[in-house]
Amino acid sequence: MAATTDGSLALDSLRRRMRAMHSLYADALATMGPEHVNHFERPGVLPIAFSLFHYTNMQDVSFAVISGEPVLWNAEWQARVRMAIDDHGKERTVDEMVHQRIGDYEAFGEYQRAVFGRTERWLDQLDPAELDRVLVPHPLPPTLADTFSARVAGERGITVLDALECWIYQHGLRHMGEIELARGLVGLGGMTS
Repeated sequence: MAATTDGSLALDSLRRRMRAMHSLYADALATMGPEHVNHFERPGVLPIAFSLFHYTNMQDVSFAVISGEPVLWNAEWQARVRMAIDDHGKERTVDEMVHQRIGDYEAFGEYQRAVFGRTERWLDQLDPAELDRVLVPHPLPPTLADTFSARVAGERGITVLDALECWIYQHGLRHMGEIELARGLVGLGGMTS
């Protein structure tokens, strides 16, 4: 297939990759229980609950920045899911976040499906020309200056494509790798070969 200049090839690939990554999270949730995700290995080792909530909540927040839609996570979700720490932990230490636990595993799954489904539906209707829109121009703010997306950013700054790739897709794969490794600590296997 020949490359296109309007971004449709990149968008088609991103849609497929996002669905594939989300399917890994669905498979992980279906093959674990609260005893696995809330397992405390030892000080300095984050529980699977951290990776699950951190990534899902960060996708919720990142999607809001990219799309302009409101974040889904609110007091009602927190009352249902009952996270031990009502924070994705991006600005917190490992010593703090080692205490993260999911209170209601089924409700967490509902939240994750809501976040992932919304992202996929939005991508399905996205105009490929939107991928080139600059979300964060240079100079990047301090909260982004030392991130992977800052290294990816072009001369104009962080585009919608950069944000989708870095903040949602690559970030999700990074945390899926952590989950796959941590599954071994609780007697489960990895998700992919």
